[in-house]
Amino acid sequence: MTPTEVVQSYFAAMQTGRDAADALFALFVDDAVYVEPFTGASRTHEGRAAIEACIRESWDHAPPDLALEVNRIDVDGDVVRSEWTCTSPVFEAPVRGVDVCTVRGGRIARLEVSFA
Repeated sequence: MTPTEVVQSYFAAMQTGRDAADALFALFVDDAVYVEPFTGASRTHEGRAAIEACIRESWDHAPPDLALEVNRIDVDGDVVRSEWTCTSPVFEAPVRGVDVCTVRGGRIARLEVSFA
């Protein structure tokens, strides 16, 4: 897969949620790094098992009717920067974010998520 296809597959799986867990976690290399801000502080998860545990935990606490929309994708070699918007009826306003994804061998080697 090209870097763009990897990121598009990642977002499609995230939008699907638990039903796409196998496809989602297969997108990460074994030694991948995932940096995310979702607990209010930046946390780093190293290795696919740690990333899987983090994402599965987030599904347990996901707001109702969560919708994720990809607004823009920019590619520079193996680095893909994507801008997204997340909505839920419990949010006062849409949440906007940026993902910077480094792809290695057609899979995610590093994914850094931040709020815009």
